[in-house]
Amino acid sequence: MSTDNDKGLFGVSGTGDTSGFGGLVRPEPTAGVVPSPAPYGGYFDELVEVLGEAVGGEAVRAVVVDRGELTLHVDPDNVLNVCRALRDDPDLRFELCSSVSGVDYPSQEKRLHVVYHLTSMTFRRRVRIETAVSVEDPHVDSVTEVYPTADWQERETYDMFGVVFDGHPNLTRILMPDDWEGFPQRKDYPLGGIPVEYKNDAEIAPPDERRAYK
Repeated sequence: MSTDNDKGLFGVSGTGDTSGFGGLVRPEPTAGVVPSPAPYGGYFDELVEVLGEAVGGEAVRAVVVDRGELTLHVDPDNVLNVCRALRDDPDLRFELCSSVSGVDYPSQEKRLHVVYHLTSMTFRRRVRIETAVSVEDPHVDSVTEVYPTADWQERETYDMFGVVFDGHPNLTRILMPDDWEGFPQRKDYPLGGIPVEYKNDAEIAPPDERRAYK
């Protein structure tokens, strides 16, 4: 029996898109970062103060607290120094970089964002570092000398978004073939219909041409 609640796979209805792209609409953040007012609460105030003393107050461009999480926005040329201070300062001790990833906001001048998630195993604390670069000048210093685990994560961000990590020991593609053109997770990259060279010239159908399972 059919009801008004019948939908396709993953709740899709109407578009026939089972990828999620067709019905996924989210507002894009404003081009300018809106800093949070101090005091920030919890250990955030201590962290920001100690970091400012270690690297200088100008290194952190903005402090944002949202949903109980702390994000420090820094310029690309300050990322390495900020990460080194976060790891080495005895009052900070962020020993683990658990993630380096990219985000693309096409309407922004510096549309390619790089996000680092750091964890202090000593103090059981977390912090997010975020920086942004343009497509024309997509350069950020590699943090592999501070966090060796960032090696393959920076390679993936380069492969998917085209961010160039200066000083990386081996910045090559890690998911796509070496001669692949473009960066698949940029928002202006086609979602389908791309020949797959290593699969007998097969093609991936665009989302609006895929079957909807009901």
